[in-house]
Amino acid sequence: MADPTYYAPHGGLPPQSQLLTGRAVFTTAYAVIPKGVMMDIVTSFLPGWEKTRAWIIARPLSGFAETFSQYIMEVAPGGGSILPETDDGAEGVLFIVEGNGVLHVEGKDYTLVPGSYAYLPAGETWRFHNTSTAPVRFHWVRKAYEPAHGIARPDAFVTHESKATTVAMPDTKGAWSTTRFVEPTDLRHDMHVNIVNFEPGGVIPFAETHIMEHGLYVLEGKAVYRLNNDWVEVEAGDFMWLRAFCPQACYAGGPGRFRYLLYKDVNRHARLRYR
Repeated sequence: MADPTYYAPHGGLPPQSQLLTGRAVFTTAYAVIPKGVMMDIVTSFLPGWEKTRAWIIARPLSGFAETFSQYIMEVAPGGGSILPETDDGAEGVLFIVEGNGVLHVEGKDYTLVPGSYAYLPAGETWRFHNTSTAPVRFHWVRKAYEPAHGIARPDAFVTHESKATTVAMPDTKGAWSTTRFVEPTDLRHDMHVNIVNFEPGGVIPFAETHIMEHGLYVLEGKAVYRLNNDWVEVEAGDFMWLRAFCPQACYAGGPGRFRYLLYKDVNRHARLRYR
């Protein structure tokens, strides 16, 4: 496999001469947020973060996807936060797509580079700063952690895609594979953030229909994705947001690899009531 590349938004604003034509869509089953709408005017500035802006591309919505939020963070040189997470019940995953930053967690400093992955348990104290001379851009996935009786909470860890385990899906000869940062059988974890990989011509050959909610951010390449009743063209920089039980499939026609960062909620009973 070639060295990984990751798409990251840089903002800006389209010219007045551009036609008002795009691929953005929001339905009762899914949403597609294409890279072309991740402009300056839709960024947010977050309390406790300096020299930082965020594209908030998913948040819990009643009757849609309800378990997670996902941000694309852009931290300028000298920026960062000494108190980035103010919700003691929120766990998080950071995945770096461009630039370098320093994460401080459990008394250690970690230099994060493109492909770095950090899991931050609920209640963990951590800090993040950009000590480089260029912006650092990364995904921040947040979820309210759901404790399970008799099972300890997960520990914080920092790793890199190059050290993660990539598993080919059965009978695909590697055309479809998943890069996993957490073992699926580790019941301490109630969410997975993986990378799904397709070689040119790889497919999901059936319409997956399941309880897991998804956020799919395309890191590299292009494909056509089946979302509910629709085939949708997607490419690097696009985000797909799926509610539970939305049918989904994929055909990666090429010419290069197609890869996306995937969130899903796992390993817990379905809630029967809301507290």
